[in-house]
Amino acid sequence: MPTRLAHWRTPLVIVVCGCLISLMTFGPRSTFGFFLAPMTGANGWGRDVFALALAIEMLLWGAAQPFAGALADRFGAMQVLMGGALLYVAGMVWMAFATTPLEFYLSAGVLIGLGLGGCSFALVLGAFAKLLPSEWRTLAFGLGTAAGSFGQFLFSPLAIALIDQVGWHNTLLTFGGMLLIVLPLSMALAAPRRAPGSAPNMQSGQSVTKALAEALGHRSYVLLILGYFTCGFQLFFITVHLPAYLIDRGLPASIGGWTIAVIGLFNIVGSIASGYIANAMPKRFLLSAIYFSRSLAILAFIMLPASPVTTLIFAAVMGLLWLSTIPPTSALVAIMFGNRWLTMLLGLAFFSHQVGGFLGVWLGGVLFERTGSYDVIWWGTIFFGVASAVINLPIVEKPVARPAAAAA
Repeated sequence: MPTRLAHWRTPLVIVVCGCLISLMTFGPRSTFGFFLAPMTGANGWGRDVFALALAIEMLLWGAAQPFAGALADRFGAMQVLMGGALLYVAGMVWMAFATTPLEFYLSAGVLIGLGLGGCSFALVLGAFAKLLPSEWRTLAFGLGTAAGSFGQFLFSPLAIALIDQVGWHNTLLTFGGMLLIVLPLSMALAAPRRAPGSAPNMQSGQSVTKALAEALGHRSYVLLILGYFTCGFQLFFITVHLPAYLIDRGLPASIGGWTIAVIGLFNIVGSIASGYIANAMPKRFLLSAIYFSRSLAILAFIMLPASPVTTLIFAAVMGLLWLSTIPPTSALVAIMFGNRWLTMLLGLAFFSHQVGGFLGVWLGGVLFERTGSYDVIWWGTIFFGVASAVINLPIVEKPVARPAAAAA
């Protein structure tokens, strides 16, 4: 074999460590909506200030992802994951001490955004594709996605409890310390060693620039990442603004915490199920159904009277659909282009996702400050969901044609 893994790095160990990384990096980030009210109140900021910081985070998280993915494809995931985790920790600590909007933009926005770009689940999924045997990969994609949601489920009530007991400042410091566990876990996802005397693994021999040009010139990939924009727009608007929206409608803060937690819990089922279903039906149809179903769920939620029961039902339905787009999206990118630059191309798709997240979070804050409600942005999430359901239908699920390679 040209490459080999250390004996302790069995497929099970790789999957478990990768899932723990997804859990730990996604968990604290998913709780930031619970800090909106206490932080803006303590510092005298409007919701637009808080929303802009998290929108910057979304954008830089996405912008850093293709570069982090290219580095991971070239040198291995371990070093990138470790560097991203350290930036993430630094951002959490600085965020706890930020007293001006600029400090908040630099900490919660810039540092955490860049850190997430280097240690989020896209890096983990790319490592799974490279390190695991083929029979493990589809399930691992679903498990890695589900693990991030389990982090959301665990950290949401934990954040509420810690903020009540020790305050938002100490809660951020606690989460920052917990993130350090990503450093040893990353060792399981290191690039395999080459066997003595073997040549470097060139695979397709394709350069990074050629890979980018090929992907961006491929109609199905462009449609896929355009649809992925909606995923970020919907998810991050809900994650950041839903707790405050529920308080505005007269529900207690604890309902917001349990709503985000229930989304995370049901997404464990949804993500794993999506990984299985994607093997049994065309992935483009699955993606279209997910986006359209989200729009129906949001429409029902905003039209019904606010209550704990309707909110938690909405959370359960959205949880089943929450990150269920990731397994079929990842599988489609792998089918189209193979594994050589998979992490980078997943990162590029994720950049579109994060541009949607940026607009969802930022516009949510801006429109609330200007209109006093979230009504316009809710209708925007419905429109984009329907549009993405249509956009995904023409995707062609087959490898990209490479005439030169075929002739050779």
